[in-house]
Amino acid sequence: MDRILMAYYADNARKLHKIVDSILLKFGGISDKDLDDFYSLANEVFVDVMRRYDGSQSFDTFLYFCLFNKIKTEITRRNREKRKADRMSISIDTPIDGDENSTIGDTIADSFSVEREIFEKDEAGYSRRMLTYLNRLSTLQKEVLRLSIAGYLPGEVKAELHINEKQYADCCAAIRSYRNVSVLF
Repeated sequence: MDRILMAYYADNARKLHKIVDSILLKFGGISDKDLDDFYSLANEVFVDVMRRYDGSQSFDTFLYFCLFNKIKTEITRRNREKRKADRMSISIDTPIDGDENSTIGDTIADSFSVEREIFEKDEAGYSRRMLTYLNRLSTLQKEVLRLSIAGYLPGEVKAELHINEKQYADCCAAIRSYRNVSVLF
């Protein structure tokens, strides 16, 4: 057992890390920040395998399959946690208590508004970034933005522009999308 231990932990556990890396590649890999978590998990599995190994098969094979199963279980657990968080998230444009004129975003106390920043100046006073942002929006999206800044409620915007809920939601998503807003930072 000492020989096996020395083989796997020589050169800063290089052999054990190499096995973990090959298993993670089969799952599409992970970020570097999570890699240490999986190396620590591999250390726990290694200790358990050393204790349970009975010599009926190759140690390398037994360790590989134990590591594979443990890593697969951990990745599944992490993905399940991410999906749980995604299910609990809601849009800032979600109406409050069925009232389509009041949204969750309306209740957030903040004086900054991307929309207000865009339309407070005339077009000649816009920065290059602001013009880039505006050029990314369609005519309808710009109109939704202009009316929102003017204080129109979501229901009033939809009525004024003769658009349905889906069109309004799509416009709001585009107006606030990271892809579009990121040019402002």
